Amino acid sequence: MQGNRRQHQLRLAVGLLFLHADPVETSELATWLKIGEEELEDVLAQARQTLETIGLTVRGIAHGVALTTAEDLDAELRSITEQANAHPEPLSPGAWETLAIVAYRQPITRMEVEAVRQAGSERTLARLLERDLIEEVGRKETPGRPIVYGTTAYFLRQFGLAAISDLPPLEDGAER
Repeated sequence: MQGNRRQHQLRLAVGLLFLHADPVETSELATWLKIGEEELEDVLAQARQTLETIGLTVRGIAHGVALTTAEDLDAELRSITEQANAHPEPLSPGAWETLAIVAYRQPITRMEVEAVRQAGSERTLARLLERDLIEEVGRKETPGRPIVYGTTAYFLRQFGLAAISDLPPLEDGAER
C-alpha cells in the first residue's frame, strides 16, 4: 500500500510540475501533495531517477523546482531549436506589396495580383505560401480555373489581428 501511495505522489508531483511553466516552491508542492518537505525530497529524487530515462528531470530553480529537460541534452536541444527557429530572411519590398494586395483584396488570383502590381508575382506568391502567410483558398469559376489566394490564421497572429476586417484602412483614394 505504501508503494502505491508513493507512486501516486510521484505521478501527482510530476503532473503538477508539468502543468506549471514557472518553478513551484517546494513548500507549496509539499502542501499540495499533503506530505512533509523531507518526504517530498524523496519523491523528487525518485522523479529525477524515473524521468532521466526519457530526457527530463526536476531541477531546483529560484527557491522552487521545475520540470525541465535533462542537463546533458541542453546543448543539443538548444542547437536543434535554434536551427528550427532561425529567422527567415526578411520579406522583400515586392513580397510586402504582394502580401498587402492579397490581404486587402482577397480572395484574389495571381493574375489579379500582377495586374495591380504591374509585375510578375509567381515566385513571390510561392514564397508567401512557404511562409504560411497566404494559402490557396479555392479556384475561381472562370476559364482555366485559376487558384485563388487569401491570408492565413498565421498571418492574423503575426500581425495581431482578430480578423481580416481589423486591417487598418487604406489611405484616401486607394482601392480596397
